[in-house]
Amino acid sequence: MDEPCRVRPAWPADAPVLASLERRCFNDPWTGESFREALDSPHSFGLVAECRGEIAGYLIGRAILGSGEILNLAVAPEWRRRRVARQLLDSGLEELAARGVEEVFLEVRESNLGAQALYLGAGFRPVGQRAGYYRNPKEDALVLRSPLRSAERNG
Repeated sequence: MDEPCRVRPAWPADAPVLASLERRCFNDPWTGESFREALDSPHSFGLVAECRGEIAGYLIGRAILGSGEILNLAVAPEWRRRRVARQLLDSGLEELAARGVEEVFLEVRESNLGAQALYLGAGFRPVGQRAGYYRNPKEDALVLRSPLRSAERNG
């Protein structure tokens, strides 16, 4: 089994690498400028998973007034199914809890069953749907929510 990746804060200087990875993972990718803006905002944060000296994945989150959101999470195809996404998600939820967040939301493509399994396994539950949320290709999003009190999340 591979050794765990090291999760560290993302820096604005990581934006070009994150944008490149984003283009490999998504059909409607964020730009480098989108990443820089998110990483410069006082309300949002980024985490990267470094595996064998390379950025294998990232998470972008946001916390405002006790509510959190996972804005973006991606793992390079060659690093999938190695618990990198779960490591990033767990670290992101810890960061949101440290920022005083009581509940976390995210959107996921209806067709992305792998991501849904990750989120459901981490305690998220469906609370809604956004019609036509994704553009390329056009698809609905499921809205998922998780409380950050650990007894409610996994029990």
